[in-house]
Amino acid sequence: MMRVWQDGRIVMPEEAHVSIADRGLLLGDGLFETMAVHNAQVFDLDAHLERLAAGFGVLGFIEAVDLPKLRAGIARYIAAEEASCAVLRVTVTRGAGPRGLAPPEAPRPTIFMTLSPMPPACETPLSLHIATVTRRNEHSALSRIKALPYLDNVLALAEARAQGADDALLLNTRGTIACATVANVFAIREGRLETPPVCDGALPGTMRALVLSLAKGAGLAPIENSLHVKDIAEADEVLLTNSIGRVMKAKDCNGLPLGRQAGAAVERLRALIASRFDAG
Repeated sequence: MMRVWQDGRIVMPEEAHVSIADRGLLLGDGLFETMAVHNAQVFDLDAHLERLAAGFGVLGFIEAVDLPKLRAGIARYIAAEEASCAVLRVTVTRGAGPRGLAPPEAPRPTIFMTLSPMPPACETPLSLHIATVTRRNEHSALSRIKALPYLDNVLALAEARAQGADDALLLNTRGTIACATVANVFAIREGRLETPPVCDGALPGTMRALVLSLAKGAGLAPIENSLHVKDIAEADEVLLTNSIGRVMKAKDCNGLPLGRQAGAAVERLRALIASRFDAG
């Protein structure tokens, strides 16, 4: 079993503890990042740390986190565990605080990291379900950061699994598509690679950004615009992206088959992303 990193120490999992007064535990007051370790290096680490910093700014405790020290801790942890290919999760809470919602004036963040085996590549196209139990609030600042509270996503995934689907698509308050439970959504239509904008509740994913930057190389025009359910149903191909699964195809939604007519472009896009991973 891999050890965990907590506040500068690398310990066995049973030795890692969080205070009962920790605001991450009590209030979800914190952030996390999930990253791919490839060839013993975190892929796109700068982008992940930039998103963490943006999240700390939203939550108001960026001054309390030493990002260069965190970067060094990540490198030390990966080296100590000899992790060549793995999933790294970094979790940062505001730390312990007094009872109530008001944060402490001088927060002392709790920081811990875990390493897990990299799951096998997703070769089988996914079955999707439009969540009805909850919606994504595109008006909330939390929709733009990787905040700890993920219960909307948990409920949506449970609903999808109950319907025999692999994942759920979350609509926003206007009824347009925001994201999947742990992925961004793309639709290929007539040579365009379309994805919901951040203002629609889409998380600014690091793989989302990379896919948009590489789209032209795959022969696709990258476009950020609102996607309706009918746009998904009529697309030539529907994709989900995240840092671990990279680019995953979808085969159906709410039991209806989805288009599978842009396979060559998808494979070109996958190859471009793989070359970036191999380049380090």
